[in-house]
This record gives sequence, structure tokens and C-alpha cells, in this order.
Amino acid sequence: MNPQNGYDIEDLSVGMSAEIAKTITDADLVLFAGVSTDVNAVHMDEDFARTTMFGGRIAHGMLSASLISAVLGNRLPGPGCIYMSQSLRFRAPVRPGDTVHAKVTVKEVFADKGRVALETVCTVGDKVVIDGDAMLMPTSRSKREAAGK
Repeated sequence: MNPQNGYDIEDLSVGMSAEIAKTITDADLVLFAGVSTDVNAVHMDEDFARTTMFGGRIAHGMLSASLISAVLGNRLPGPGCIYMSQSLRFRAPVRPGDTVHAKVTVKEVFADKGRVALETVCTVGDKVVIDGDAMLMPTSRSKREAAGK
């Protein structure tokens, strides 16, 4: 892995994986609400959230999903990759205090197109809270060398 460019496409193979974990805090919900402008009461108001099917506040789905982006941009493929698409299925709520584990796994490498497909999963304990697929354009050693860089 190149610390400036992450894994080049030439270094990727099916089955490679990486993950991170983060405990979601009340401050994370407030900060994410500020950045996203999503101030839905189910995230921000415990009294209201208790009246919903969730029985209490839940984290923004996209807050948990953003951990996938962190794995992709920082670990696998890592710095220099371009995030092209992402499908997400929200399976279960994440609550303040939950530790979310985000994991990405290489499903397919399209060397001729300079793309890589990855499976993306977020879990809390043994429960899948988000799953989906991503498509990325990783860096390429051969393209850098051809460009003389």
C-alpha cells in the first residue's frame, strides 16, 4: 500500500477486506444533523422518538453509512480512490452508544476498466444494520508510471 495513493488496482484481489469501528455518540448525532441539516425528531428528540416504532432515538442512517466511506478512502483501496456509486439497505437501527463496525470486501476487480466492486456491511454486534455494494476507481501504478509520475 502506498500511503499517498492507497492500494493500486494492480494490488487488489477478490477477498481483500478492511474495516473500522466507531461508537456513535450523542455529539455525533448533533454534529451530523448540523452538517446534513437532517434534524428529524427521531434523531434529535428522545421524547418524540420514544413514541415511534424504534422506542427511542436512532442515529441517522447516513451517519453509519459514512463509516463505509471512511474505510474506502482511508484503508481499502485507500487514499486516491474515487467513490463512484453505492447501494445501501438499512436493516436495523443504530442507537447512540452503539459501536458500528464498517467492513468492505473486494468482490471483483475490473482491471481493464480501472474499477473495483466491493461488498459493504455495517454491523452492531452480530446484527447487520446496513449492507450494500460500492464501485470505486482505485489508483493505478501503471497509469502513474505511464504518465511519468
